[in-house]
Amino acid sequence: MLKFAANLSMMYQEHSFLDRYAAAAADGYAGVECMFPYEEPAAFVRERMDAAGVSQVLFNAPPGIASRGERGLAALPGRQAEFQAGIDQALAYATALACPNLHVMAGVAPADLPREAMLDCYHENLDWAARQARSAGVTVLIEPINTRDIPGYFLNRQDEAHAVVQAVNAPNLKVQMDLYHCQIVEGDVTMKLRQYLPTGRVGHLQIAGVPLRQEPDRGELDYGWLFGVLRELDYKGWIGCEYRPAGSTSAGLRWLSAARA
Repeated sequence: MLKFAANLSMMYQEHSFLDRYAAAAADGYAGVECMFPYEEPAAFVRERMDAAGVSQVLFNAPPGIASRGERGLAALPGRQAEFQAGIDQALAYATALACPNLHVMAGVAPADLPREAMLDCYHENLDWAARQARSAGVTVLIEPINTRDIPGYFLNRQDEAHAVVQAVNAPNLKVQMDLYHCQIVEGDVTMKLRQYLPTGRVGHLQIAGVPLRQEPDRGELDYGWLFGVLRELDYKGWIGCEYRPAGSTSAGLRWLSAARA
């Protein structure tokens, strides 16, 4: 059976962040994910998570200075100390929340910086982060993101992400495969799933309708078909619902009922 996790940073905006745990549980979600939980003390988040009876399955490491447009530090030379401090903070939250997965963002590429220098930095930082995370029982994830949503983002394609994972060669470093981003950048999503899921290098999936990033039953991707492919491939991981509801979150969950049926 496919396992779906509500993304509490995008869904249930009609509730305050901590109240979204109970709202997701009321709609039948057993797992949740979010982008950045750091505005709330980890103990408060854990209390709401436990009260709702859901599992925190993913969140992001700190992205740098978001107000300046920073979207991760992992591939940015000269920012290693900040990157490592962010990983330490993230792993403290992951331990407190018993969260098995941590998404580490690569960052936006400066126009004057050679890609080779960024790639070397990326490999070194991911190797360090994976070693720190291993002792905490956490898997580090990297995600190709389309450059329409984040212009200039360093990592955009599935083959690039898998090459990084293979180069670093850490057992707890995997790819976070977001089908929304994959469709925008590359398309051919069915064949990408068939190519990459059997490798064991995909640690988490995410979904959203394309192109508006709304419910999965809105837009050009046939998720009914794709869910069938995931069942055929015996995918056991979580599927994060990282979309912006067109209206009330709960009112837009017809797709979830259909997927569970």
